[in-house]
Amino acid sequence: MNRTFLYESHRALGAKFVDFSGWEMPIHYGSQINEHNYVRNEVGIFDVSHMNIFDFNGTEARKFMRYVLTNDVNKIEDGCALYSVITNNEGGIIDDLIVYKFSNKKFRIISNCSTFNDVKEFFEDKIARYDCELIHRSNLGILAIQGPKSKSVIKMIFGSDLSECKSFSFEIRDKLFVSRTGYTGEDGFELIGDHEALIKVWNLCISEKVNPIGLGARDTLRLEAGMNLNGADMTIKNNPFESNLGWIVDFDDTERVFIAKENLIEIKKSNNNKLVGILLTDKGILRSGQKIIKGRIEGEITSGTFSPFMKRSIGLARVPKDISDNAQVLIRNKLLNVRILSLPFIRKGKIMI
Repeated sequence: MNRTFLYESHRALGAKFVDFSGWEMPIHYGSQINEHNYVRNEVGIFDVSHMNIFDFNGTEARKFMRYVLTNDVNKIEDGCALYSVITNNEGGIIDDLIVYKFSNKKFRIISNCSTFNDVKEFFEDKIARYDCELIHRSNLGILAIQGPKSKSVIKMIFGSDLSECKSFSFEIRDKLFVSRTGYTGEDGFELIGDHEALIKVWNLCISEKVNPIGLGARDTLRLEAGMNLNGADMTIKNNPFESNLGWIVDFDDTERVFIAKENLIEIKKSNNNKLVGILLTDKGILRSGQKIIKGRIEGEITSGTFSPFMKRSIGLARVPKDISDNAQVLIRNKLLNVRILSLPFIRKGKIMI
């Protein structure tokens, strides 16, 4: 079982652990609901060092990025980030990720821990044809500081709240990579650095009563924000257009060649499914695998939970395009009423439905 460099600190803070794709990670530190609400209303700090960091260096780094990603790095300037997916040749999603551009010759990608082998193999298989070097930065860790008061914590760490660091941009401060990104639907920052530097940041935050947040709250926060979970809301069997990710497949530059481009063009034309938000209006809890029914049309819940902020049960579901407005969900052989909604449910502390 893998452990992050903060494992002993998590234990000292009373964390309950869970096996997350081979990593022993804190699920909560006493109350998942309280931790969720800290992030929605104040601020919290996450250890997300189980995620993978890949650096790409070389004269053809930009050319490589334009080929392997569905989104186009030509859209961003140095110091900016871009959300994308990588797919197999058929257009099935291998992973979603964020790519950071230092320059045309240097990029960084953060990907999910559960897909490490697939993602590494994917890049290694393609990169030999390019003047570009792939480095897996296992020596680095990642902390996420998230919530409406995150800038005050950043100011405590760096002496500046980094207001000039806009959403989906990054800068280097005190040898730490600091990006204005996150997986919660709130304002926030992610810090990448060596273990020693991040231990100092973590200890400072804990000493100043910044609440540690486990993966349980991270999941309910991302679901409220309408963000996909790889392996649940999207898998290799799903394409971006049925996963609410068609907006990160960029066809604008007709001369750009990227993996599965022609297949994705055809999939976009013929796709009959969509990923939507589900709000249960009756009593119960939505869970993955439950069937969504409207007449003879069926869909399926891909993620479900109780929303601590809305105090309602919500979920994501893949359904046929024809389903809208209202439907029913089958829970324990009972049909209960649900609303079909556009995502997200919540963004920056505001209910969007």
